[in-house]
Amino acid sequence: MKRTPLALGAIVLACGLGLTACGSDSSDGTPEVKVEGAFIPEPASGDMAAGFFLVHNSGGADTLSSASSDIAGQVTLHTTEGGAMKEQKSFAVPADGELDFERGGNHLMFENLKRKPKEGDKVSVKLHFTKTGTVTVSFPVKAATYNPTSHASHASH
Repeated sequence: MKRTPLALGAIVLACGLGLTACGSDSSDGTPEVKVEGAFIPEPASGDMAAGFFLVHNSGGADTLSSASSDIAGQVTLHTTEGGAMKEQKSFAVPADGELDFERGGNHLMFENLKRKPKEGDKVSVKLHFTKTGTVTVSFPVKAATYNPTSHASHASH
C-alpha cells in the first residue's frame, strides 16, 4: 500500500516535468513566423512594384531566403541604406523577434510585372523561409501614397 502513493507521486512529477518541457516551444529552435501588415502600393509604372510587410517570430531564428509571385517575372529582396537600394540574398529573422519590411527600409521588388496591380487588387506572394518553408500571403494593393502607421506599433497589440 505504501507504494501506491509513491508511484502516484512519481507519475505527477513526471507529468509536471513533461508539461514544463512542452511549455517552452521556442527553446527547441523551431521558428514560429506570422506575417502581418502586408501591402503593395499601386505602382506608377507597369514594370516594377514594391512590397512591404512585418514578420513576427515567436520561436527560434529563421531566414527569409526568397520570395515569388505569379504577378512578376522575378521578386527580389532589397534593403535601403542612405537612400540607396541594394539587393540582398536573404534576411535573418531573429529568434523571438521581428523582421520589418517598410518604406525607406527593407522591401520586396516585383520585377518584370506580367500585369500592373491596381488599388483594390490582392496579390498572392510566397515567402520562402529556410526552416519554416513557404508561407503564402495575400498582399492587398493600396493607394500609391499609402503609408501605414509604423509596423512597430503593431507589436505592442
